[in-house]
Amino acid sequence: MNAVPAAVAGAAVFTWLGMVLAISFLEAPLKFRAPGVTVALGLGIGRLVFRALNIAEAVLATAVVAAVAVGSPGAAIVTLTAVAVVLLVVQLAAVRPVLNRRSDRILAGEQAPRSRAHHAYIALELLKVIALVALGVTVLASAA
Repeated sequence: MNAVPAAVAGAAVFTWLGMVLAISFLEAPLKFRAPGVTVALGLGIGRLVFRALNIAEAVLATAVVAAVAVGSPGAAIVTLTAVAVVLLVVQLAAVRPVLNRRSDRILAGEQAPRSRAHHAYIALELLKVIALVALGVTVLASAA
């Protein structure tokens, strides 16, 4: 891959990865352990934080796709880029709406049953982390 697009893609990928790790695997679980944070409060905060994260992810994914598109990448980089983007799209289009409907019910005072969608979101996050690590390493290695 060409040096400048590889540097841009690498920076965007590792920024994206850091944001996912910080929010999904650090902030989200800890928020509910803080004193005085109710489920409703945690859900309200979580929705705002994940909406912002998902917007940032979409911007970073767009930057990665653009850099890869102009960088003469190999098949591995194209494949890993597609995997990361598809995982994000599945989260945003299929899983987040289910989670939002459930949190709407809880915030309205209903008792909602546990949702498997939360586990699906976490599994997709784990797969996305693996894809982003592989993509970032592959992009940087291709520029060397």
